[in-house]
Amino acid sequence: MSPSPSPDPFPPPSARAFAPASVGNVAVGFDLLGHSVAGAGDIATVRRTEAPGVRISAIRGVVTDLPREPEANTAGAALLSLLAAQAPGFGFELTLDKGIALGSGMGGSAASCVAALVAANALLEVPLPREALYPHALAGESVASGARTGDNVGPMLLGGLVLATPDRLLRLSPPAAWHCALVHPHFVLETLRAREVLAAPYPLAALVQQTANLSQVLLGCERGDAALVRAGLRDALVEPRRAPLVPGFAAVKQAALDAGAMGASLSGAGPSVFAWCEDAATARAAAAAMRTAFAGAGLGSDVFVSPLDGPAAALLPPGADSGAGPGFLR
Repeated sequence: MSPSPSPDPFPPPSARAFAPASVGNVAVGFDLLGHSVAGAGDIATVRRTEAPGVRISAIRGVVTDLPREPEANTAGAALLSLLAAQAPGFGFELTLDKGIALGSGMGGSAASCVAALVAANALLEVPLPREALYPHALAGESVASGARTGDNVGPMLLGGLVLATPDRLLRLSPPAAWHCALVHPHFVLETLRAREVLAAPYPLAALVQQTANLSQVLLGCERGDAALVRAGLRDALVEPRRAPLVPGFAAVKQAALDAGAMGASLSGAGPSVFAWCEDAATARAAAAAMRTAFAGAGLGSDVFVSPLDGPAAALLPPGADSGAGPGFLR
């Protein structure tokens, strides 16, 4: 647990925060495992108000048609949860600047609620440690996905690769050299639709295989053993059912593997595809090959290359940009 911040007798009247994109599920950790990605994210500006509750005053950026009703918006719902728990005696006014497209598989809904929580937390007389924001982030994320899943909000809160159980965040330590190539095709796949194909039961053998794969990936990350990750980074459950929803997926995945990736799969619900690589040069080569494969399916794409140990959500000085760091390659 991170230490509790000291009380601030004069908390600021407003704050801005940035939350990065993320890779959810990481193939073998459905709703449990994720890591943050440098190069894209959302910004939330939160202002203290005398009126109780939450008001969303503006939504700008790559998405503008999100609900303004707080309970129907991931960021608004997260702030309502925080207010209910802390009862600070004031309300919040929220402005969102969206840098992550919805339906991209890059944690766009999670980034909004985490950025809002980090900004709002700075306005409390006694700000909470990051781990204490987790239940409120889950409340926000459930608005978009229909479930309290932490594989996106967890790594955004703490940074890096995180195992997010229903009540705990565990940060992992893969080698610093390991990088991710993330390619976002210009195609929308809504999370709720992607979840519909998972409704049928799974055979026990597939569950056992997925457990073995996840165990190898987790142990490989902690040991810095790429061979273990290569053996385990294979989705036996979700990818086979979701892959047909993403044009060109099989060719994109194969392009990443041919370029030397340890493994590749859908990022979150898709349609973005990620590949884990042992170094930045391999990640750049994999990203280029994946982009070419998507082009072969008739889709343009955006490319991100980031360390697995990606950034955490952070407060921004007034007027500052996101500070997301180099990661986006057009």
